[in-house]
Amino acid sequence: MGLSRFFRRARWDRERRDELDSYLRIETDENLARGMDPAAARDAAHKKLGNRTLVREEIYRMNTLAILDTLARDVRYALRTLRQNRTFTAAALLTLAIGIGANTAVFSVVNSVLLKPLAYPHPEELVAVWQKAPGAPGLADVSGDLRLSVSQYFAYSENNRTFQALGIWFAATSSVTGLAEPEEVPTVAVSDGTLQALSVQPLLGRLLTTEDQKPGAGARLLLGHGYWQRRFGADRSVIGRSLTVNSRSYEIVGVMPAGLRIGNTTPDLIVPAQPDRSRLILAGFGWQGIGRLKPGVTIAQANADLARALPIWMDTWTNGPGTNPHSYENWRITPDLRPLKQDVVGNVGSVLWVVMGTIGIVMLIACANVANLLLVRADARQQELAIRAALGAGWGRIVRDLLVESVLLGVLGGALGLVLAYGGLQYLVRVGPGNLPRLNEIGIDQHALAFAFCVSILSGILFGLIPALKYAGPRIANALRTSDRTSSHSRERHRARNLLVVSQVALALVLLVSSGLMIRTFHALRQVRPGFRPEHLQTVRIAIPQQLVPEPERVVRMQNAIADKLASIPEVASVGFVSLPPMSGLRGNWDSVVKEGEVRQPGTSPPMRVFRDVSPGYFQSAGTRVIAGRDYTWTDLYDKREGVLISENLASELWGNASSAVGKRMKTTLPISPWREVIGVVENVRDNGAQQPAPAIVYWPSFGKSPYSDQQVNFDRTVTFLVRSGRAGTESFQEQIRKAVWSVNGNLTLAAAETMQEIYDRSMARSSFTLVMLAIAGSMALVLGVIGIYGVVSYAVSQRTREIGIRLALGAEPSELKRMFVRHAFALAAFGIAIGLAAASGLTRLMASLLFGVSSLDPATYLAVPVVLLSATVVSSYLPARRAAAVDPNQALRSE
Repeated sequence: MGLSRFFRRARWDRERRDELDSYLRIETDENLARGMDPAAARDAAHKKLGNRTLVREEIYRMNTLAILDTLARDVRYALRTLRQNRTFTAAALLTLAIGIGANTAVFSVVNSVLLKPLAYPHPEELVAVWQKAPGAPGLADVSGDLRLSVSQYFAYSENNRTFQALGIWFAATSSVTGLAEPEEVPTVAVSDGTLQALSVQPLLGRLLTTEDQKPGAGARLLLGHGYWQRRFGADRSVIGRSLTVNSRSYEIVGVMPAGLRIGNTTPDLIVPAQPDRSRLILAGFGWQGIGRLKPGVTIAQANADLARALPIWMDTWTNGPGTNPHSYENWRITPDLRPLKQDVVGNVGSVLWVVMGTIGIVMLIACANVANLLLVRADARQQELAIRAALGAGWGRIVRDLLVESVLLGVLGGALGLVLAYGGLQYLVRVGPGNLPRLNEIGIDQHALAFAFCVSILSGILFGLIPALKYAGPRIANALRTSDRTSSHSRERHRARNLLVVSQVALALVLLVSSGLMIRTFHALRQVRPGFRPEHLQTVRIAIPQQLVPEPERVVRMQNAIADKLASIPEVASVGFVSLPPMSGLRGNWDSVVKEGEVRQPGTSPPMRVFRDVSPGYFQSAGTRVIAGRDYTWTDLYDKREGVLISENLASELWGNASSAVGKRMKTTLPISPWREVIGVVENVRDNGAQQPAPAIVYWPSFGKSPYSDQQVNFDRTVTFLVRSGRAGTESFQEQIRKAVWSVNGNLTLAAAETMQEIYDRSMARSSFTLVMLAIAGSMALVLGVIGIYGVVSYAVSQRTREIGIRLALGAEPSELKRMFVRHAFALAAFGIAIGLAAASGLTRLMASLLFGVSSLDPATYLAVPVVLLSATVVSSYLPARRAAAVDPNQALRSE
């Protein structure tokens, strides 16, 4: 039978009733025509038809689905029952809505970030191309895994057999002028094969072609969808127009679709890399690789395929005259491909799964709370359930009714929870770390809706089974033979509620311990001196394109002039600039250095060091102390003096201490690189975040001879200025900075105008996010646990009113009665705490990677949390205990 007939069964019943009535009238008329009197005619017609109600029921059964029909009746009965107990229903729905809503919101984040496939055709074929270099010590500290050089890209792309497409890309920023005020926009330079690997098609125009990638080809670019809408008003005639980027005119040849991301970057502009093979060297490992594997090819096969091209790479290019191209054999470079999704998501998975687990525990506590409410309600309905059993309702039927009621509560709570989840999701996205991958993809989709529905059903079954099995069992008929007075003294009646409260306390303790560990971690991070003073420090990034100022010395003199203008702003204490500010999240230059007189074993390489270019005044502005020696001066830079500053940990590693390093000499490992005298040592800077050890850093002057050759000049076209002022972060101060910069050159772009405090806080965003989420989960668990304890004690008081009255009549002190109920609650909490401590000691070890400066078995946390829980227990149990002590013995006895 189809569902359409099921939903039309009421109409069918009416039609069949009308047919039966019509049949009776016709048969009665025929009997009358035969000469029968009216009463006899009707009786004969009814007798011929038989039981009309039975016939209608048989027809109804033929046109319905018994299971659905029974379920519909059960749901209607459950709705009536819940409507008659509005206080209970409201409390249960609110508890469930909070639990299900929180879980749905967090699941939406986990699903969008970790579970959902990337939004590309056949995303399982996409890989990120990285390399391992175990023979290059210190590489992981300064750069993570090894990226590709442009020459490696050519070797890989021209000699592989396993890729449909292979490309490299580099994220940067570009200065755009001529549209409005000069601005700096995120830009990605791509080689041939990058967009082809992603299999994306432009919304308008065309993609970049192989011809666009040739050196000397015309300057062409693609617009990102957001930039096209923001700056061109979604004008579809934009193709063919010109855009001035880095003082060079580019032709717009295409507009990319919405949502395009290359790695973790959403570019406003995509430009061709245009590499010149004839000028390439082996080094320059700054490009990220991306590829699309051929169908059926595994990552292991692709790794082996690319490894074959490494000798070809070293045989084809060098690092210049006098260098050994096969020296990279000491690095033991091996391709290390990984799924592109893994590369996009990064290590955020550990944070999100911890948050998901904690919110799941909150859901269990909420279920325990609702189960306790249902136990109390089922206890009050014992007589009703017993009467139904006596009238013929089977045990299974009563259990089904109770489960339908609990599942209905779960579904209604889930519906309300979805509303809360939507608001909670907006909050999660707002407080979530800015570097959370795929942030723009987070939302409630069909998977989140399915998750909410499943959680609603399962939680309804979970918290409904306990009272259903306890109070609707085969012994239900005993309730009619058992007086309420006897049953009120049964310890068995309270055992299930007590166990639920113990479970709530144990789960709450696990969450509170986790939250306490994150609080201790955050406090420890805040106590770490990062190597600079982030307060009252304004940063702004300024780029000087080659087309605007081609000569290196003019670039530096313009940067010097900008620093002087910024220093003249009222209330500015100092100004300096750096190639990359600390904790920016960007990987700068790196290489190895050797000290004079150092002898290394053949086949070994010196450790890699972080390289930074700094101006005079930078360390003073940043608040980084010069421990030994002195800082750079502008005379050092313009005279190209061969001096260098290093970090304290590098000085200690090479010469034992900071003071011993001053006056010593060091250089890069290239044979032609010049020796540099160490003129100063500065304190260690935690460049990668407060939770990461400070790397060894070499601070080269922002202008002077190159560390690699006396014949080359070292300088940076894009630098970040640090301006120390009590007005940092104010709009008026930033406006004065813009005017000061444009007074030097009105075509310069200013970007990343933010305070160093914001950069510092962002570096701890994931720790902050985890702390906030665990704190919310812990608070919810504490509140629900306290409510559970209060409910159990309060119910015990109501059930033992007569006993209390007798005790008081016999001379018991009210204070002793208070202590009796508080002791009961205290014992439940203590038992739960003991179980929770054992569980927490194991579960919190999963958080070890998120902790800093504190052990997962931190004694202070494991002592403080039980004290908090026990204190809350005493407070929550005291109110009903006080009510018990205030019972009037006469009224209590008369009420029985």
